[in-house]
Amino acid sequence: MKICGVELTGNDAVVCLLSLEDQQFTLPECRVRKLTLPKDHSRDDLQKFQATFAKLMVDYQIDKVVIRERMSKGKFAGGAVGFKLEAAIQLIADTAVSTYSPQAIKQALVDHPLPIPFSETGLKSFQEAAFTVAYAAHMLKS
Repeated sequence: MKICGVELTGNDAVVCLLSLEDQQFTLPECRVRKLTLPKDHSRDDLQKFQATFAKLMVDYQIDKVVIRERMSKGKFAGGAVGFKLEAAIQLIADTAVSTYSPQAIKQALVDHPLPIPFSETGLKSFQEAAFTVAYAAHMLKS
């Protein structure tokens, strides 16, 4: 199963692809590490972002998209643009999308520690949260 982990930060959707086949994890190559919504984020920009994200999922034959949930209130609350990006991703037709809370991700990592340190994955440091949510989704099998 191929999962695309997503972390939404500001105007960016940081992505990480993670595949699990026969109890073996692989990190498929991906042509992008993040998709950015322009600052003015008009309706056309949102539609273009959604179409680009959908094309990426089709091109890489992604089975499921998992998004790291952001808080709606408090010190670590997500911004309005992040919620627009999340809605745009969730509304992509024929794409299974789930959100995982930071608590669920943390518990999955406690129950199933990473087999190797993140630094040895070859991913960029800004992709760590996207990788972690994809790994947690595989471990939670949902």
